[in-house]
Amino acid sequence: MRKSDKGTGQGDGKAARPTRTAYDKALGLLARREHSRRELKQKLERGGFARDESAVALERLGDQGYQDDDRFAASLFRSRAGQGYGPARIRAELRSQGVSDATIRELMENTDIDWHDLAAGQLRRRYGGPSADPTERARRAQFLLRRGFAAATVRGLTHADAEDADDD
Repeated sequence: MRKSDKGTGQGDGKAARPTRTAYDKALGLLARREHSRRELKQKLERGGFARDESAVALERLGDQGYQDDDRFAASLFRSRAGQGYGPARIRAELRSQGVSDATIRELMENTDIDWHDLAAGQLRRRYGGPSADPTERARRAQFLLRRGFAAATVRGLTHADAEDADDD
């Protein structure tokens, strides 16, 4: 024990760390990636911050332009589409993050993504060439449906698979 530590009760030599505010915590989370308001609120509550303090912090972050649900939604939309997910899966994830239906509808209407081409690319990437086997076509259809593509798109692609395989 050092002489200067005598009588202070701090024998470990560490300085006391200042407590973080809800604002600081939320700003740190936003520095890493975009978050929805709902997501930040949940993380702050799990972190033990009072609801009032969290609400004030989120309001302040929104006013300063650090947190924006529309920007978050656009970022998540681009990210998931880039990962090869279909519109139904993206829509469901956006809803689960608290994004409004109006914002989701606007994103879907203003996209230039060709969902059919995206689904076909995912099918090629995962399975390669076409297959005439009905069991294999069903497996491929389930894969595309799980990724969030429309049933009509999936049907068109998996039936086209059978026709292409028959041509070989």
